[in-house]
Amino acid sequence: MTPALLADVDSVASFDAISVGLLILRVVTGLTVAAHGYNKFFGGGGIPGTAGWFDSMGMRPNGKVHAILAASTELGGGVLFAAGLLTPLAAAGIVGLMVVAGWTVHRDKGFFIVKSGWEYNLILAVVAIGVATTGPGRYSLDWVVGLEPAFDPNVGLAVSAGLGVVAGVGLLAACYRPPAPEPDEAS
Repeated sequence: MTPALLADVDSVASFDAISVGLLILRVVTGLTVAAHGYNKFFGGGGIPGTAGWFDSMGMRPNGKVHAILAASTELGGGVLFAAGLLTPLAAAGIVGLMVVAGWTVHRDKGFFIVKSGWEYNLILAVVAIGVATTGPGRYSLDWVVGLEPAFDPNVGLAVSAGLGVVAGVGLLAACYRPPAPEPDEAS
């Protein structure tokens, strides 16, 4: 084999390895997020239980609206991310969800997940941004329909991180009204 042909073989092998790595990240992350949405719809208390939880934490004007939107975004965004379809938009949905969850549920508990901190939210958001920035790889629906080769890394980064953070912060600013802290018994 000529050196040029060997270089082509190496780049194809490397390209396939990167695509396999991206496939693993997308599928595991996307299906994990989708499972949370599925659970909000069909697990435990379903939408009514999730709505009550959202109401109790101060999501206004209506916990049911937030429950349906969160469950739909998790389920839809997670499946799209796993499939690698409209990857920057799916990633933006995941990032927005993680901003809201990290702020409303986990922020006061510190960083580490073992104490219900925001570590897990950060990891899911960063994986989503990373995949959207690199593109979903050859083994994705974006590739099959011809979108993936057209992705610009800067656009993937801007859409996933920018739109995701703006959506999450916008939702918090518009809808999050936490209940007043209960006074200490010692006071």
